[in-house]
Amino acid sequence: MAAPSLLLSRRDLDFQLHTWLDTEALTRRARYAEHSRETFDGALELSERIAVEYFATHNKKNDQEEPRFDGERVHTLPEVADALSAFAKSGLLASAMDEEFGGMGLPETVALACFSFFQAANVGTAAYPFLTLGNARLLCAHGSREQIDTYVRPMLEGRFFGTMCLSEPQAGSSLADVATRAEERADGTYRLFGSKMWISGGDHELSENIVHLVLARIPGGPPGVKGLSLFIVPKYLVGADGTLGERNDVVPAGLNHKMGYRGTTNALLNFGEGARHRPGGEAGAVGYLVGEQHRGLSYMFHMMNGARIGVGAGAMALGYTGYLKSLAYARERPQGRPLTARGRDASTPQVPIVEHTDVRRMLLAQKSYVEGALGLLLYCSRLVDEQNSAPTDQERGRAGLLLDVLTPIAKSWPSQWCLEANSLAIQVHGGYGYTREYDVEQHYRDNRLNPIHEGTHGIQGLDLLGRRAVLDDGAGLRALGEAVTATVERAMAAGGEAAQLADALRTRWERVTTVTARLWETGDPAVALANSSVYLEAVGHVVVAWIWLSQFLATGERDDDFHRGKRQAARYFFRHELPRTDPQFALLEARDTTALETEDGWL
Repeated sequence: MAAPSLLLSRRDLDFQLHTWLDTEALTRRARYAEHSRETFDGALELSERIAVEYFATHNKKNDQEEPRFDGERVHTLPEVADALSAFAKSGLLASAMDEEFGGMGLPETVALACFSFFQAANVGTAAYPFLTLGNARLLCAHGSREQIDTYVRPMLEGRFFGTMCLSEPQAGSSLADVATRAEERADGTYRLFGSKMWISGGDHELSENIVHLVLARIPGGPPGVKGLSLFIVPKYLVGADGTLGERNDVVPAGLNHKMGYRGTTNALLNFGEGARHRPGGEAGAVGYLVGEQHRGLSYMFHMMNGARIGVGAGAMALGYTGYLKSLAYARERPQGRPLTARGRDASTPQVPIVEHTDVRRMLLAQKSYVEGALGLLLYCSRLVDEQNSAPTDQERGRAGLLLDVLTPIAKSWPSQWCLEANSLAIQVHGGYGYTREYDVEQHYRDNRLNPIHEGTHGIQGLDLLGRRAVLDDGAGLRALGEAVTATVERAMAAGGEAAQLADALRTRWERVTTVTARLWETGDPAVALANSSVYLEAVGHVVVAWIWLSQFLATGERDDDFHRGKRQAARYFFRHELPRTDPQFALLEARDTTALETEDGWL
């Protein structure tokens, strides 16, 4: 039997999916009735095998030999195309999509676990199907039947790939300042003019076509984000019979070169700049309106919210593989001797560095971050499954409330703390950790992008405190509080150590509710939001402590190394990590305005 990969722990996935979340129970619902534990396990095994054989094998080469643009074409490694072809042929690209679109109809919980193997193996190559799936899901939700048939089906077959085009050079994350314009034509199509920046997968020859989803303004529409509409702008026009036509007027001006995700093309795209012209001499990139005019941002959030959870999953996967690799290194690397009288004898053999307490501390910290992040993300995916299949409107609505308030945390907490896990993985390797001969330095560079991807840490903090925590008089936060309280009550009933952990969690959750109310007492948004990033970090830690308490309870009385390790990671998080929130809550309760009152000239 082959040794397990160092991508993710299949043992942990089985525990979280089945012992903790009881994913198999979903098969008793009509939507997932054709599935079973066997089909779930088969999908996970297939994912790990393809990730190991086709993705991990060129991860370092993908990092060292970046895509290049020769002024006409973008060139990528042939191994990238081979991996994406194997992925598409497996059917995993459409794993969670409905069968009517050619999908497997897997629960989102299982699909996220499956895709995490690819993100751990080669996040640069995995970005292409990641974006494509988000694009396809948006069009299934908001596109016309013709648009679904023309663009979604080829995407789910792996023949077309997709992107999302929001940012512009002058606007960045400020979507109210998007300037790309879309001019309507008599035939109902549009011509787009403008530029988009930081477009992952923006140009390549890995697929027959690229389907760009572009935010743009129709002249005469409202200012700000209310005037944004969403358009399909394909790289190649598609005929009524599905055949590809001429090149559209969307071309790369060049590629951006990032510190990580180097295998993913990242382009500045020009739309309607005259590089291509329509028959009759008309310039402009041909675009097709999705849904209604001026509702583009609400449609795009369908893709962005899913992408935020996906970015969190990518951060978790990179942190997880780094943890497993540093654990393997620590078990193999001899250095030093124990801090005992016998250890002072230089003639005795050196011990593996895992025997040193500080190394075990770093490994335990990594374990608490990555397994906690995996739990958070699987829980969020389970909420999507509840939205899709729960038997009552009340249950589906509650899942939606919880998912809404947890989404910024699911994006930002893994992006911050699984990056810290990668930093600790380097530290465990010592001087070797900084060399390119070992994978952990690349994992850190790749993961450093995730605190920025799909909305920065600061944007997620503003979103959580400024909107999601207070929307509908705080309905989402109340739903989360009810879920936390239910776990606390189960742990209190269990007694013993579980009750002690529950008491610590209950105290911190009470502070979450108190602090949230206090921040908004002044009625001044600037004061309330001055420390929104601190709020995001504190609430995120409390939420992950809740995830760990729930997993602690799920270990039951099992007393093998795996379940002991689970309980020890929970203890570590409660003793070392959860107390970090106390000074953060104190700062928030004081409504500190130090940063708010700082003037430009003082910096």
